[in-house]
Amino acid sequence: MAITVIHAGMLTTVQDLGRRGHRAAGVPLGGAMDAMAMRVVNLLVGNAEDAAVLEFTLTGPELVFTADTTIALGGGDFGAGPLWQPVRVCAGECVKFGAARTGCRGYLAVAGGLDIPVVLGGRGTYLRAQIGGWEGRALRVGDVLRAEGAARQVAGRWHIDERILPPYSETPKVRIVRGAQAPEFDGTLTTAVFKLTAKSDRMGVRLVGPALTRRVARELVSSSVVPGTVQVPPDGQPIVLMADAQTIGGYPQIAHVISVDLPLVAQLRPGDTLRFREVTLEAAHQLILDRERALALLREGLAQKIL
Repeated sequence: MAITVIHAGMLTTVQDLGRRGHRAAGVPLGGAMDAMAMRVVNLLVGNAEDAAVLEFTLTGPELVFTADTTIALGGGDFGAGPLWQPVRVCAGECVKFGAARTGCRGYLAVAGGLDIPVVLGGRGTYLRAQIGGWEGRALRVGDVLRAEGAARQVAGRWHIDERILPPYSETPKVRIVRGAQAPEFDGTLTTAVFKLTAKSDRMGVRLVGPALTRRVARELVSSSVVPGTVQVPPDGQPIVLMADAQTIGGYPQIAHVISVDLPLVAQLRPGDTLRFREVTLEAAHQLILDRERALALLREGLAQKIL
């Protein structure tokens, strides 16, 4: 089955769950910014959770399918159809996404998954190095992607319990654990409101708010960073590193956004605001376990409904 790009949207790329095992060589994890949304939409069409999907930002694409198939949409609402449920698409049908009504990033899974070569263990697009995905770049008008086009039968009428989804908001409270240099700063990080700036991308989300003042001036040796690390550059305005984050950094690390809350940051648009709330490492671990249990229950339930 072929999928033809009629309009490409603002930034539409192929993404998966990232490239693991290559950070020592300087290759970022990458993958979907909102990994939870990607995993759920894949399950809703009977795919493995790490199957390649389309991720689009702020404005979605317009696509034509050459064969009957089943798709699922999730993340932000781009007005192309119902979210979080399997949708039947007929041969020749055009699926048109508009501007994001809610959220920032949308996800489209196709039954059987997109037929994309594996590069360094992943199918996702790493734009800075121009590797993976569709020719290492964002989609353009006229591109034709291949998909397996697996036949899926949906048994009965149902919907998923949306309590499994992240609590998306334009003003979320994002949970963090303390970073290595947290004692060098006052408590402003968890008392202030920060606004997302337009200088944000897949590498990092730049925030603006009260400047975070560091009480010491010592130089730091560059150390490992990961998606979720909150760095503080000299201007005192924090940066939350995201999916395409570099592997090491020299700015102070004041905190780390916990994994289950990274989707909340991924769905913020410029001008949206957030607050940070500190939790213990033990609490963060428990939240991950709770999320994986919920996904396991969803996976088990859908196995009886997506045939």
